[in-house]
Amino acid sequence: MRIMTLNLRFPNPKDGNNFWYVRKKSVVKLIISYSPDLLATQEGTLAQLNYLARELPDYSLFSEGRVWDERCQYPSIFYRKSQITACDGGEFWLSKTPGVHLSKDWDSAFPRMLSFMRAKKSGSGKLFWFATTHLDNISSEARIKQAEIIREWIEKRQDPVILAGDFNDVPGSEAYKILVKPTGPLLDSWKLLDKPENGKSLTHHGFTGVPQWGRLDWILLDENFNAVDGDLVREEIDGRYPSDHFPYWVDIDIV
Repeated sequence: MRIMTLNLRFPNPKDGNNFWYVRKKSVVKLIISYSPDLLATQEGTLAQLNYLARELPDYSLFSEGRVWDERCQYPSIFYRKSQITACDGGEFWLSKTPGVHLSKDWDSAFPRMLSFMRAKKSGSGKLFWFATTHLDNISSEARIKQAEIIREWIEKRQDPVILAGDFNDVPGSEAYKILVKPTGPLLDSWKLLDKPENGKSLTHHGFTGVPQWGRLDWILLDENFNAVDGDLVREEIDGRYPSDHFPYWVDIDIV
């Protein structure tokens, strides 16, 4: 089963030639080329997500329980319909009041959310949870509190969990320790694949293709999964980078 996490980069006119409306076809080609069974996206606006849903007929956008708001940048889940059956799920805000739309605390620059789906792989009766998030980019306190809320959610799940997203933090940070073993509930797929922690592991590149800072984009697994293969997608598509982050994909087996 192939997992991918992709920060879409919201439509920012200041991006010039990398503006969403210039590169959106490259994003579609990327997804079709790598064909993830489960795709976690971040920063997607309603217009971006609707575009991808139209252009990717083999996929469904999971939106159970979602309050659609043109102001929001959503962490979202796309799943390949031929390979994944969606069962149930939802989302909540990473704040003191998770059920309050657009709520935020701890000096978080933006409202942050966890989106999740319970699913099963075609041909398998094993249920699992797939979740995606985008932690705050400014407040370290907010990232810690947001990670604690996610950990509490994970620890209440009876079925195995996969968590993918842009965590705006690096391995060894407090947010990382909250989520990743030995102090957290999950395993870092990058480390399971024996990938190095060096310049080639950095995921933010600002549309330059040159890694700038931070392995910010993670796919975390519980012990019911094995990581078999995976890497960052560093190449251009049609002469441009699909995002200001390198997408990250992992092939996993369910134990």
